[in-house]
Amino acid sequence: MYVYQVKHGAVRSYKLLSDGRRQIGAFHLAGDIFGLENGDKHRFTAEAVVETVARLIKRESLQLAAARDAVVSHNLLSMITRNLEHAEDHMLLLGRKTAVERVAAFLLEMDCRTGADKMSLPMTRLDIADYLGLTFETVSRALSSLRKAGVLTFLDHDQREIMLNDRRRLADFDPQGPAQP
Repeated sequence: MYVYQVKHGAVRSYKLLSDGRRQIGAFHLAGDIFGLENGDKHRFTAEAVVETVARLIKRESLQLAAARDAVVSHNLLSMITRNLEHAEDHMLLLGRKTAVERVAAFLLEMDCRTGADKMSLPMTRLDIADYLGLTFETVSRALSSLRKAGVLTFLDHDQREIMLNDRRRLADFDPQGPAQP
């Protein structure tokens, strides 16, 4: 079994539900490692959402490196705890937040992960909807609402290039989220 690291691009990991709906569990961006799971099978399907290069690492090789090197072991533990924290935050997002709060939380997450003044979202609105447990139309309405409130500007026709005008005000739309600096 393999573990994967995104070198550049973006990957979505998801499950198809028995009724055909898709639940995206995570988006993996450059530098992210995914696919580290218990058992002999991956529980989620992974697909590139844009042109992507990923590095394959044998899980066995990673385990051996962690057993030999305390730094690798520490880094692996840190990655696993970050993934667990992300899963817990995602569970809260799906269970207790309004549509606008979910979209605001998503944008803040992507802002933290990309660290750029302007955000290039590799995923579609349908991907965002399936990640947030919303419909495509609801995501579109929430993004329009945030634009009208002046917290973001769309920089391209496809509305995937976004400038966050006011991160503090965006964070106000997600009152249960982490405090912003």
